[in-house]
Amino acid sequence: MSNTPSVVSGVTGTPLSISVNDPGNATLVTSVAATALPSIVTIQVAGGGASGSGSGVILSDDGYIITNSHVATLDGATSDPDLRVTLSDGRIVDATLVGADPLADLAVIQVSETDGLVPIEFADSDALNVGDNAIAIGAPLGLSNTVTNGIISALNRSITVQSSAVPEAPGDSLPDGEDAPFDFWNFDSPGDPDDQELPPQRQSSTISLPVIQTDAAINPGNSGGALLNDEGQLIGINVAIATAGGSGGQAGSIGVGFSIPANYAQRIATELIATGTASHGLLGATVTSAATSSDSDVVGALIDGVSPGGAADIAGLRSGDVITVFNGVPITDQIDLTAQVRVLAGGESTTLVYVRDGVSDEVTVTLGELG
Repeated sequence: MSNTPSVVSGVTGTPLSISVNDPGNATLVTSVAATALPSIVTIQVAGGGASGSGSGVILSDDGYIITNSHVATLDGATSDPDLRVTLSDGRIVDATLVGADPLADLAVIQVSETDGLVPIEFADSDALNVGDNAIAIGAPLGLSNTVTNGIISALNRSITVQSSAVPEAPGDSLPDGEDAPFDFWNFDSPGDPDDQELPPQRQSSTISLPVIQTDAAINPGNSGGALLNDEGQLIGINVAIATAGGSGGQAGSIGVGFSIPANYAQRIATELIATGTASHGLLGATVTSAATSSDSDVVGALIDGVSPGGAADIAGLRSGDVITVFNGVPITDQIDLTAQVRVLAGGESTTLVYVRDGVSDEVTVTLGELG
């Protein structure tokens, strides 16, 4: 399992608080960690013949906790996990799965004991700047309440990771012949085979995620934990890392980590709590990377075709158009476009910029809903 902790020789205990031996020389990171620690949990998961651990963040005082879908479902191995949550004060409590959204790789669970819970405070992740401080708290390799710090390295980055979708029935195979569990600690580069907007009845074995890139050390087990600003507010949910070579989730941090932006996470969590499911936009177009196409001299997502009656068709887009901006975010390839379309709920309207025959134009599009 990519989120299964390795056995680390010599580790005999779990710190339940932030140690401050010299308060007069405490740093900003110390303050942030002390503020946010009560809102961070460690999650033990079992089911589907597998087990593993990850991290989570308390959303509310009635017991809701956000984590990654791949943590809560053991990389798609089970839809009915056995969940145990270790709170920052050392209490271990049972939890149930409220809902999982594999398209955003986010899930909400709820603990049975709610006394003394401290919800995290959300920041506006749309207001972040490259170079801002970033502090990660989670349980890498099972080491609860581990604190690392760095900066925001990039914004509006897009990556692809393996889907954590659970087969609908026992024995069902996962899309494209892949076997569970999937590895969530590697991602495909934008130069890999073309992504596309798929019709509702199909599902790719990979998902496109919009992420914050950080050099704060993130390792297996940090999944579902918090990325914080210098006020201790949540700016992202840690989801993946890049590795320098090889495969498998046990590779360590090389300073290239990724977090799902807090604003996106908050929308998905709110919908999961309300209905158990979350909504995602659908553009209704198949796209490839314009940068690798002889049909375009601009970087963007090249439309191969549009679905009749779909959002792109209704907005007047057509094959050969190159989308360069979507919802205010620059688009460099098909992965960017897919990730940004999924950030919005079905039925939402936004603007996009496209290039046709060398001329740039802007259009408003009302998205369909990915079913």
